[in-house]
Amino acid sequence: MPTPPWRKSSYCQEGEACVHISTTPALVRIADADPPRSVLTVGAKAFGGLLDMVKSSGGR
Repeated sequence: MPTPPWRKSSYCQEGEACVHISTTPALVRIADADPPRSVLTVGAKAFGGLLDMVKSSGGR
């Protein structure tokens, strides 16, 4: 199965200091660049929990 396309964070500033993600219904892949040099793969449910925690803490 091919890897879904990488998308750059909408909060990215100019340059390469950006987060890129690639998602499937079950997995979220997070990378430091496009093409990725390092990739962290987590379950979609775990990633959703992380986003909920960040939102509830005000991003701190």
